[in-house]
Parts: sequence; C-alpha cells; structure tokens
Amino acid sequence: MSDLMTRADISNLERLIRKQERVCLTALDQREAELKADFERKIAAVYYYDQDEVWKKAYTEAKEIAQQAKAQIAARCEEMGIPEEFAPSLDVQWYRRGENAVKDRRDELRRKAMAEIAALKKSGRTQVEIWSLNAQTKLASKTLTSEAAKTFLDEMPSTTELMPKLEYQHVTSLLEDSRKR
Repeated sequence: MSDLMTRADISNLERLIRKQERVCLTALDQREAELKADFERKIAAVYYYDQDEVWKKAYTEAKEIAQQAKAQIAARCEEMGIPEEFAPSLDVQWYRRGENAVKDRRDELRRKAMAEIAALKKSGRTQVEIWSLNAQTKLASKTLTSEAAKTFLDEMPSTTELMPKLEYQHVTSLLEDSRKR
C-alpha cells in the first residue's frame, strides 16, 4: 500500500472536508435553536408545591406551623387590645416562579442568554472553520512538490500572528497617551 495520495483521493477528501464543514455549521444552527428553546423552557417554568413530595411536605409543615403562629399572634393582639382589623398577621406563601415572575427580570436574563448563545455559536463556527482550513491545508501540503510552494504554505500567517494577545500594560499605556492629548 502506497503512502502517496492519488488525484482522486485528494479530490474526494477535499469534497468530504467541505461537506463536513457544512454539516458542522448546520449542526451549530440546530444547537443554537436547542439552547434557546431550553432557556425559554427554564425561564417560563412554573413550579407547584404539590408536584414534588419534598416540596409538598415542607409546604404543608410550614403552613401548619404558620397556623399555630397566627393563633399565638391573634391571642397576643387580643390581650393587648388591638382590634382584629388592625392586628399584624403572618402567612406562608408558595412562589411558583421565583424571580422569573418579573417580566423585566426575564427580559434581562433572556438578553444575557441570547448574547451568550450567540458567542458560543460564533466560537463553534470559528472552530469548525479552523478545523476545515487545517484539514484542507494538510491535504494541499501533500500535493506540493516545489520548494517555492512549500515555503509559501509555511509563510501563511496564523490567527495569533494576525491578532496577537492584548496585554494589560499596552491598554494602560494607550489610556495614558489618550489622556495626555
């Protein structure tokens, strides 16, 4: 078996790489939709005390304790001569939605979630494209025969070279320079 690839091998692999890239990008669209739907399900969830045995038991016990406390408060108010309509009171409530009951909070959470999902998708898309480029480059390098072509391939810039890491010191010096103007 030969280590050299035929023109047909290369052509087939190139098509496969491009197809793999398209499928991965489509899968990212699907994943984005799934993440959005999952978030919407979570943010719209309503929880009833009787849908879980532990919750039901805790709520029932709290209501019983609250009834006893209400009786004690009412008795003390009567001793103190406080009319029933002005007397303090106590009750136990089950809040089915927590902070998600407030529309503004849901909107705020939704904006943040959608921004995070978009960032995840963009990152995924970049990773797919980098994989595709690396695969295509590796495949192309197998067909290069001239030193000039190999040198050209080796001199192609990387993402890190095109956009190097941003150093904190550099940012602070830019800020200082802008303040001097």
